[in-house]
Amino acid sequence: MAGARKETAPPDIEGEIDDALLTVRAAEGDEDAFAVLVQRHAPALIRLATRLLGGRAEAEDAVQDAFINAWRRLPEFHNRSSFGTWIYRIVTNRCLNVLRSRKPVAPLEAAGDLAAPEHSASPARIAEARGAVSALGEALDLLSVEQRACWVLRELDGQSYEFIADAVGISQEAVRARVFRARRCLTQAMGAWR
Repeated sequence: MAGARKETAPPDIEGEIDDALLTVRAAEGDEDAFAVLVQRHAPALIRLATRLLGGRAEAEDAVQDAFINAWRRLPEFHNRSSFGTWIYRIVTNRCLNVLRSRKPVAPLEAAGDLAAPEHSASPARIAEARGAVSALGEALDLLSVEQRACWVLRELDGQSYEFIADAVGISQEAVRARVFRARRCLTQAMGAWR
């Protein structure tokens, strides 16, 4: 049909269109392509920011700021790394700046996805578990901002040393050293809970 409008399918969030193509489209001003990137990466980034910052609202603000920054800087992005690594780095840096501007706080929610206690658990076991989580939060406060970021990315997010080095902007050796020191500090601080 001449003059008929060709309908295109919306980008697939599940991955049929890869991040590299979406990034190129977004850099050219395609807001829908950028929206797919946001939908794809926001949940993991909010989890990361929540673990680093300790609060969901502050984490959402940090991630939103990161995406706004990424949208503005997309024309400068030349696929030197993946979009995922790039946005992780932006979010991590934003969180590090927030952490540096205040004393680190780690509420119970930052300890990760803990299973709810069973109804049959004794009050003593529940109190013990809460005490351990509280002690972990206090132990995380003992870490430097950089150690905390590397430890969270490695231990809670399961990222590789290479990914963390790229996201944080340091060498893999420095990442390994910070994770090692963080583990040692946390092991010592949590010794009573073994």
